[in-house]
Amino acid sequence: MTTARRVAADVLHRSRDRAGFAGELVDAELGKANLSAQDRRFVTQLVFGVIRRQGSLDALLTPFLKTPLHAVQPRVRDVLHLGAYQLAFLTHVPKHAAVHEAVELAEHVGSGQARGFVNGVLRKVADLITDEFGPSPGPAALPFDAEFKKPPPPQVTVADRRKSRPPGARASGPLRAGGPRSREVAPAGSKEPVIPVLVPKYRKLNQPILPDPTADPVGYWVAGFSWPRWLAHRWLERYGPAECRRLGFWFNSPPPLWIRVNKLRVDRGAYQLQLAASLVEAEAGDHPQSLRLLEHVPIRDLPGYDDGDFTVQDHSSMVVASAVSPQPGNRLLDLCSAPGGKTTHLAELADNRAKILACDIDPKRLDTVMSLCRRLKVEGVEPVVLGENAEPPAGPFDAAIVDVPCSNTGVMGRRPEVRWRLRPGEFDHLIRLQTKLLIQAIERVKPRGIVVYSTCSIEPDENEGVVNAVGRAVPNLVLEAEHHAIPGAPSDGGYWARIRKLA
Repeated sequence: MTTARRVAADVLHRSRDRAGFAGELVDAELGKANLSAQDRRFVTQLVFGVIRRQGSLDALLTPFLKTPLHAVQPRVRDVLHLGAYQLAFLTHVPKHAAVHEAVELAEHVGSGQARGFVNGVLRKVADLITDEFGPSPGPAALPFDAEFKKPPPPQVTVADRRKSRPPGARASGPLRAGGPRSREVAPAGSKEPVIPVLVPKYRKLNQPILPDPTADPVGYWVAGFSWPRWLAHRWLERYGPAECRRLGFWFNSPPPLWIRVNKLRVDRGAYQLQLAASLVEAEAGDHPQSLRLLEHVPIRDLPGYDDGDFTVQDHSSMVVASAVSPQPGNRLLDLCSAPGGKTTHLAELADNRAKILACDIDPKRLDTVMSLCRRLKVEGVEPVVLGENAEPPAGPFDAAIVDVPCSNTGVMGRRPEVRWRLRPGEFDHLIRLQTKLLIQAIERVKPRGIVVYSTCSIEPDENEGVVNAVGRAVPNLVLEAEHHAIPGAPSDGGYWARIRKLA
């Protein structure tokens, strides 16, 4: 019999073997399983929750084990994680049900002999977890969830108004190598972010098993917020405890679901009415094509899916193609095209009258790009497979977009495996690759052409660090604008920079 917990255990097993990202693996397993809509949502909740909170689950389980957790058979460890996650982070699952179902799951993963072991450990975890919550961290307070509220509008005095620059004006300095200054209006949707106010909730424990957040902040972030130790060190030093607390809660929460309304097909306001008629509530974002769905619904069930009325794309990604400002008749290069969100957006913004070369090293990923083009009724996109060490198309191009491979630190809520798969030593390799790709794009645009460089990272070395290094190496470049998307304000984290080539 197929159950939500069995499917979740199988996905966790495949994820541990790096068979793919959690989202892809969940979709693949759910495509084979005959589950209700409620159970399908439960599978997603379990898989993403266990991966996100693995460090916290380890901290809850370890005091009740006689052997190190890493010595426990991996699939039994998955069962313990699933059980502990339901006990600690889900309030709609009764404790006795969470323990009982985990014991039954041991048989499914081929370890029936571990039933007693699983039962004994999880009963102790159940006794540890209380039903009380509080607003403050502590050795006996486990970060549970948080509300993110819009801050009150600032009080602007007459003196402040005199000192402010014109609305929408965006002063952008030179590349660090030195160069002309420019002042431009920010592209749609890239205005200064509003940082939400955090209202945290901590679940109280019967024993102080977590490190003290004051005496050992790194240890508390590792156990409480489930971060790898190296990342806790890195971000606490950079951001400080308050912002790290906000990031911790944000990345441990299900990310908001954003869609981009296809301007070739339908107006955003008209599509929002279609959603309302289907009892799907959505609110408009700052980008003129963006809608945020207020609850997670099956994407294929939304009105207009087959007709190409929309595609899923985070708000922070939408503003990247808008920064290019493509025009009808342009010849455009998308150097790292897959999965195709920015490629198709370029086509939409150019009213389907641009020529776009969509490049990627993986033919299967380019198939995904072209499949999206067909669904959105996008034209003018030509796929280009780049073999190993192959040079990109020669150009010249009016503009190029370089959405480079990166650490994904801005999207850890959407890609929970990132925090466990990423290693600090990988940054050097990534930065070399990012620098190479940006220079290749600059070489291929015509004089007065532009390149938009983007990442889904919040690491300065991958963002302005790469742009500044290229500015020192390549003459006649102007940094016209740049934008840092802050996680939670209002969507994923990331970065883009628009660079003009003067000659």
